[in-house]
Amino acid sequence: MPGAGNFREWQVKAACRGPQAAVFYPPGGGERRDEKRARELRAKAICDQCVVVGRCLEYAVDSGEFHGIWGGTNESERRVMIGV
Repeated sequence: MPGAGNFREWQVKAACRGPQAAVFYPPGGGERRDEKRARELRAKAICDQCVVVGRCLEYAVDSGEFHGIWGGTNESERRVMIGV
C-alpha cells in the first residue's frame, strides 16, 4: 500500500503501514529472483494478518496498480485477475 496516490480511509487500518512497508516494493537497486520471492512472501504474510486486505485488493484491481504487493497479490497475480 505504500505509494498509494489518494489516501483512502481504510488505509489507516492497513497492516503494511510503518517500517515493514519496505517489503511491498522491490529495492531501488534491483533484486535476484530468490530475493524477490522471499520479499514477496514476507509482504504476503503481513497481508494475511490485515483486516483490510480485501479493500486493498479491490483498490489495486480497480485502479490498475501494477507495482508492488497489494491485497496479498503481486503484479503478475493481479494481471491474471484482470485479464491483462
